[in-house]
Amino acid sequence: TNLDEAQEAKLDLVCRKIGLKPGDSVLDIGCGWGSFLKFAAEKYGIQGTGVTVSKAQAQLAQQRCQGLAIDIKLQDYRKTEGTFDHIVSLGMFEHVGVKNYRTFMKKAHSLLKDDGLFLLHTIGFNVSSIATDPWVGKYIFPNGMLPSVKQIGKAAEALFVMEDWHNFGAYYEKTLMAWFENFNRNWPTLKNTYSERFYRMFKYYLLSCAGSFRARNIQLWQIVLSKKGVRGGYQSVR
Repeated sequence: TNLDEAQEAKLDLVCRKIGLKPGDSVLDIGCGWGSFLKFAAEKYGIQGTGVTVSKAQAQLAQQRCQGLAIDIKLQDYRKTEGTFDHIVSLGMFEHVGVKNYRTFMKKAHSLLKDDGLFLLHTIGFNVSSIATDPWVGKYIFPNGMLPSVKQIGKAAEALFVMEDWHNFGAYYEKTLMAWFENFNRNWPTLKNTYSERFYRMFKYYLLSCAGSFRARNIQLWQIVLSKKGVRGGYQSVR
């Protein structure tokens, strides 16, 4: 019914897809503001490690997760050490870049315990590309890039077994339109801080992305991967 409920439903779905239980160790690659780890610690009793290269994200995530068994680190994921029961990466893979996809998968493979699950949540493109949209790359997401099914598959080949591939692309237009409606409704306040140019830029970005999802040109995927295949088979969660 609203963005907050949808966000909590997403986080809970991720927890259920990887079968979280109390005491599990979970790595969040690109943990952002700590939302997933905070939710998983409070609702499922996990021990979490989050990594991000954003100082602002790390600081706020540390504040939000105080008192929980969560360690937020300001570092490149490639420097992460140890092993974890499960790994998640939610909305970070779009910033890895095609030349680093294989490195990303190899690192995730080395950090995941043999019987663990890795859930990758990413926006994806219908065709393989080695560049991003020039306008989006310049003004919104510098160095961003949307992976294709082929590129993800090639990066994961001989490292992971693909247990489940869930596409939310048909529904993501609703999220973008809700973001735009919030942005537009609150513009009378925001305009005291941001320029009219900023308004036009983000109006164009949010609405054009909503149109791309409506046209099914871009997708939103949750992919569950295991190292050796789940014994007896993975039961898809929806």
